[in-house]
Amino acid sequence: MGRSQQTFNKSEKEKKRLKKREDKRKKMEARKAEKEANGTSGIPLAYVDYNGNLTDTPPDPTNKVKVEAENIEVSIPKKEDSDEEFDPVRQGKVSFYDSSKGFGFIIDMETNEKHFTHVSNLEDDIAENDKVTFELAKGKRGMDAVKVKLK
Repeated sequence: MGRSQQTFNKSEKEKKRLKKREDKRKKMEARKAEKEANGTSGIPLAYVDYNGNLTDTPPDPTNKVKVEAENIEVSIPKKEDSDEEFDPVRQGKVSFYDSSKGFGFIIDMETNEKHFTHVSNLEDDIAENDKVTFELAKGKRGMDAVKVKLK
């Protein structure tokens, strides 16, 4: 006589599956009963008011603004030519400089940011606490001070 193919694990899985199905049926019936009791027709609507906030009441049509499709900018607006000329020359102070190793740091007077400088970017000999003028260029780890001159 052969053994039954129904194991304990299989019967437990079957019980869980049937319980899940029954729970789902009960939830569906509860939703139907609530719908009949409250008279709701499904998902409530959300509106966006004049200030961009979500509300449950429709917005006032008198505040409606007509926007032309050509006026909508999806990307970053283009820079317009301005009368101001950008001066690439900055002023700063040498906070650290090691002449034996050939590098140092300059603090920008406007932004108080430190910028690395190398001896190959120097036009004059500099020392610590000297006031200098310089330009910025993209380096390996950020912006580097180049064309460094004594002020």
